Amino acid sequence: MAQANRSIEVGTGLFVLLGFVALGFLTTQLPGSGLHLKRASESYAVTAKFDDIGGLKVGAPVTMSGVSVGQVGAIGYDMSVNRASVTLAIDRHYDHIPDDSDAAIQTSGLLGANYIAISPGGSETFLQAGGQLQFTQSAIVIENLINKLFANFSSSKNSGDDKSGPGKPAK
Repeated sequence: MAQANRSIEVGTGLFVLLGFVALGFLTTQLPGSGLHLKRASESYAVTAKFDDIGGLKVGAPVTMSGVSVGQVGAIGYDMSVNRASVTLAIDRHYDHIPDDSDAAIQTSGLLGANYIAISPGGSETFLQAGGQLQFTQSAIVIENLINKLFANFSSSKNSGDDKSGPGKPAK
């Protein structure tokens, strides 16, 4: 009887351990974790400089025409140009991206995560490892748009409150 209980306990322990291993593996595969089980030789690095990256995170997808072609590898700040520098890890089999392509930070859905969308250019030469996308469009930060909207409503409301006119004293 004790032997049967012991085998059930060992089996349950192994099952729980396997669950934790699977959970750990899946955690590394999340886009925002920055951890991916991909070899560096499977991709090449390209940089892009942006004025504002909004909520862009390392591991965010890089797409062309809606197809994932890579991911954001690193984010930093370039003091020489005072812009955010984003390193894109492009999969090696997407090696015919024209060098005059442009990169834009987009949002998936209204409040979704940010990603980089590359629009292909028309050049006959292609991006190489260590290359840079020259044409970029920064993220549209929803909070800034809402603040501007409220500021416009507030200023138009205040200008409408002034009832003084010629011959009437101001309040």
